[in-house]
Amino acid sequence: MTDLLEKAIAQLKALPAEEQDVIATRILAEIKDEQMWKTRFETTTDKQWDRLAELVRQEIATGDLVIRSVP
Repeated sequence: MTDLLEKAIAQLKALPAEEQDVIATRILAEIKDEQMWKTRFETTTDKQWDRLAELVRQEIATGDLVIRSVP
């Protein structure tokens, strides 16, 4: 376990049980979501990536997709 996670858990232990459960529920949901996305990306085939890229190119060409800079 990392030092940062140990620090977070130590602070969580000081909270009332109800607040601990709320935060624990959020953490578990986040872990589940990350696992789901990891699985989706790992199982995406080259053909699927190529199709997605083609769809994006079409949206750019038709003006349906606007590319914005990210700060």
